[in-house]
Amino acid sequence: MEPISVFDFEEVARERLATMVYDYYRSGAADEITLRRNREAFDSTRLYPRVLIDVESRSLTSTVLGQSCSMPILVAPTAFHGLAHPDAEAATAAAAGEAGTIMVLSSLSNTAVEDVVAASSGSVWFQLYVYKDRGVTAELVRRVEEAGCRALVLTVDAPVLGTRERDERNRFHLPAGLSVRNLASAGFDPLPETGGSGLASYFQSLLAADLSWKDVEWLRSLTSLPIVLKGIVRRDDARRAVDAGVHGLVVSNHGGRQLDSAPATLEALSGISEAVDERITVLMDGGVRRGTDVVKALARGASGVLVGRPVLWGLAADGRAGVAQVLSILRRELDHAMALCGCASVAEINGDLLHPG
Repeated sequence: MEPISVFDFEEVARERLATMVYDYYRSGAADEITLRRNREAFDSTRLYPRVLIDVESRSLTSTVLGQSCSMPILVAPTAFHGLAHPDAEAATAAAAGEAGTIMVLSSLSNTAVEDVVAASSGSVWFQLYVYKDRGVTAELVRRVEEAGCRALVLTVDAPVLGTRERDERNRFHLPAGLSVRNLASAGFDPLPETGGSGLASYFQSLLAADLSWKDVEWLRSLTSLPIVLKGIVRRDDARRAVDAGVHGLVVSNHGGRQLDSAPATLEALSGISEAVDERITVLMDGGVRRGTDVVKALARGASGVLVGRPVLWGLAADGRAGVAQVLSILRRELDHAMALCGCASVAEINGDLLHPG
């Protein structure tokens, strides 16, 4: 049967991907408590629909950091798209552009940032890890800006890599022909061959475990691009992000792949939205699989959501067309959920959908 939901695409991807690759994409940290909780939080949240409201005409159009999107669903940064399909991140970018939404490109992409921007007809943001060699990071930021990326998304929840036991057991590595293309000029493109996870060794040897708020200030001095902090789950960190002068944040637990037992992002979202009080943009990721999930996130104060694994399942299933279909399914489900909730526009989605009047 033709896939009709994101979950269907995951089943197709499971059949097509090697075990090492599927486990890398799907797995979480340690006992995967947070990975499961991301979904459970959505499943346990109820919507109280408004009735007798004219929803014949509906608009999903949104604005994120001043950039127009056809829907409040963005493509999250995920590494190594070349493991899913030969066209890799270029296919994902093309599909996101066609869908009229934003793609956030991972630092750890198999395709160079210039080629990804060229493949997209829409906005591309760049997810940034800070390397121990700050000079390499500064050069990457310059290159990303010159390539035409329209925002920097700094990951702040990974001073070390989470304990991903599936990757250790599978001895995760990149097959011949795939590399970390954006860091090739610095000689940081290969993952080391180890007896465990090559990615864990890469993080330990190259990425900055001393990342601090001073680096946010330093990053602001390097670029005129909007800066978004990804990996916030605490109100005090959210308030400090506002004080640091960044433009937005992503409520994120790294898809349950960093600290196991971290809160589900939907659980953390309301408090963070209250803490920033609309002074900066709030986005969220983690567990979004249905249009109703998007409504729940927006009702708790997010301006939009980012989806990661569903995009990878679409890419594995049918390349660019598969990603396009996944985004189309989520758009259709969001439109349907809005109609049933009595919302004719994204702006009408608010907290009273979560509480009976």
